[in-house]
Amino acid sequence: MQGTRRAVLDAIAEGPISGPALARELDVSRAAVWKHVEALREAGFEIGSETSGYTLESVPEYGGPAIEFGLDAPFEIEFHQSLPSTNARARDLAADGESDVVVLADAQTGGRGRLDREWTSPSGGVWLSVLSRPGLPPAHAPLYTLAAAVATTRAVRAAGVDAGIKWPNDVLVHDPEAGSRERKIAGILTEMRGEADRIAWLIVGIGCNANVDPEALPAGATSLREGVGDVSRRELVQRLLREFEALRANPDSILPAWREHALTLGRRVRVETARGESVGRALDITFPGGLVLETADGRVTVSAGDCEHLRPVSR
Repeated sequence: MQGTRRAVLDAIAEGPISGPALARELDVSRAAVWKHVEALREAGFEIGSETSGYTLESVPEYGGPAIEFGLDAPFEIEFHQSLPSTNARARDLAADGESDVVVLADAQTGGRGRLDREWTSPSGGVWLSVLSRPGLPPAHAPLYTLAAAVATTRAVRAAGVDAGIKWPNDVLVHDPEAGSRERKIAGILTEMRGEADRIAWLIVGIGCNANVDPEALPAGATSLREGVGDVSRRELVQRLLREFEALRANPDSILPAWREHALTLGRRVRVETARGESVGRALDITFPGGLVLETADGRVTVSAGDCEHLRPVSR
């Protein structure tokens, strides 16, 4: 949201405040104030105009300006009704030199997950990509993936669904009707461009099945709508971005936070990697995100792979 327009909205939210008072406070013309007020109304903000001045009556349910309003995190929101891919749009913005931009879409038509799997992204979900330039060595990029998983899990839990993380970044919900099975509610896809000693840009794509009918999702997936009914996507995204910002500002907090919400640790797992398969009990996670396994051949650490939770060995 443009700076003066944000200041107008903030002042009206604390109002009532008159047009002349706004013009004096912001050192702009009364005509400029009126134009900003009309633009905010067009964006969905209901602004009353009484004898005492302008008042904010309601905030739009979703969209860029709605999420920026009251967002305690330094992100600009670029909202689209539909995009092929928020990650692809974020890559374009990265090429233009942008940073700390969140690309948000109501629906994606070509969303992809890890290992180039198709990701269903209908209207009603939360589909976003966070573009940043963290100034870290490329080897530290997995920290941002873990931070996104924690932030998403905390936002989902705050919405009322008891979620946890499967290594490294799938957010799952226990399905009480299916024994020990867990269903996926959110996933993360991280992309980056690195230079010799630092990350040039990094994009964390997050997809969360929020207000989506279960029938619109692939097998093995669930949604917030199925668990607790429809939620405020505005509040969900704001919570997610606040949590992500707090974690990236304090990298030492990321691994402990991930362990707190981990479903994988202590479980018997199979991890498919480029070098083959590792099966064993997941013991811990190490910096910057490797999974430590106790296998039949001893302890190994896998830095990347496709993880499957296995049933306990019967005795």
